[in-house]
Amino acid sequence: MNLLAESFGVIALVVNFIAYRQPSANSYRLISAIALGCLSIHFFMIEAMAGSIVTGIAFFRNLIAIRWQGPWVLWSFVAINIAFLIYELLVPQVGSAVYWALALAYSSSLIFTIGSIKLNEPDLIRRWFLLAELLGLMYSVLVGSVSGTVFNIVNLTSILLKLLQDKWAQRL
Repeated sequence: MNLLAESFGVIALVVNFIAYRQPSANSYRLISAIALGCLSIHFFMIEAMAGSIVTGIAFFRNLIAIRWQGPWVLWSFVAINIAFLIYELLVPQVGSAVYWALALAYSSSLIFTIGSIKLNEPDLIRRWFLLAELLGLMYSVLVGSVSGTVFNIVNLTSILLKLLQDKWAQRL
């Protein structure tokens, strides 16, 4: 186990847990960007390139989405994701599991991209991100990322708990 890589994964985990608890979309975007940068480094260090690329793109996407959220930003990041997916599909890789990993990583990334830029309601962001986190969990398991797996499980739990907390608060 690469302790340095896993350390970046653990930092991403802690920071992203904090991000999902933010009351506004922009505070979520900023804190999440830090977590995504750490997770990108983690995936790079364990040689899970699709994970590294999509989380690296997400780091920049979240920072830009704090200020700009128009259609050109959305479509630019969708295009960047698709361009990297095509690039990775054209690079010779071994095994069919690689294609599943690419499908999971880039599907999750597209949900996060559209949600981070287009959605401004934290509750709606959390609901869509449940699906994206589930896809990310499958990717992390497939590439053997211990920190990534824990990251996604904790994020799924955090999102569900926050949604339940909000629902209970509305009932009171």
